[in-house]
Amino acid sequence: MELIPLISDLWKMDGGVAFGVVPKSIWNRNNMADENNMMPIVTRCLLVRSNERLILIDAGMGNKRDEKYYKVRFRDPSVSLLKALDEIKVKPEEITDILLTHLHDDHVGGVTQINEKGDLIHVFPNATYYCSFQQWEWAIHPNKRESAAYFKDNLLPMLESGRLQLLNEETELFPGITLRIYNGHTMGQLIPFMQIEGKTYVFMGDFIPTAFNIPMPFVPSVDIQPLLTMDEKAAFMNEAADNKYILIFEHDYYNECCTLMHGEKGIVMDKSFRLNSQNYE
Repeated sequence: MELIPLISDLWKMDGGVAFGVVPKSIWNRNNMADENNMMPIVTRCLLVRSNERLILIDAGMGNKRDEKYYKVRFRDPSVSLLKALDEIKVKPEEITDILLTHLHDDHVGGVTQINEKGDLIHVFPNATYYCSFQQWEWAIHPNKRESAAYFKDNLLPMLESGRLQLLNEETELFPGITLRIYNGHTMGQLIPFMQIEGKTYVFMGDFIPTAFNIPMPFVPSVDIQPLLTMDEKAAFMNEAADNKYILIFEHDYYNECCTLMHGEKGIVMDKSFRLNSQNYE
């Protein structure tokens, strides 16, 4: 199995959104905000080569929205998932599976696009889509807090294609890839745990979106159940530190991967590195 990080989006997020109740005087020590209180983030998808499969985990924002939508996110239009795939010589039609951690627009927007005729089309015409049943129901019948993050032009084409599979429980989806469910950020978020040569790699999605969200109080304000997020984080981070899991961050501009360790004040980041580095050995 081979893991290949792909940057689908380079954009900015308000620091208050990223770190919730934590004061700017604290979080800004490591994340220097600009004059608009915005900090740089990425959307880092993951391509998994496994046997004959090309499995894409999340698909980024895509480019279907209007200029206003992207302008307030300070999105760099020169960065895209399709460009990242092209750089590694992978064609969209070669993708066999798309695993969606959840269905917020910045994670699923890239599955469809508008062609030159103005038609909505699938970007990955041969892929099977996977997400949790809980998240699908949550997205199709959105609550008032999350409704602005769900778009029918992302969701319905997957359903209508006949290639959408909804997962009802935690499972080993493919050999070596086990999915766990976490509900603090949004209901039914799928987090992949990947076993490669005795090591466990975890794609963090929006469970712990950046290394700066490792401290327990640093919970994004968009999480629907922040107290549950804290409970989920505590259990996971103890497990990850004990077993030297390698965390792959979806939204961290500065840190691609890290391991955790037990510190004097709780779990902290041990080593930060790139996925193709051997510094964590």
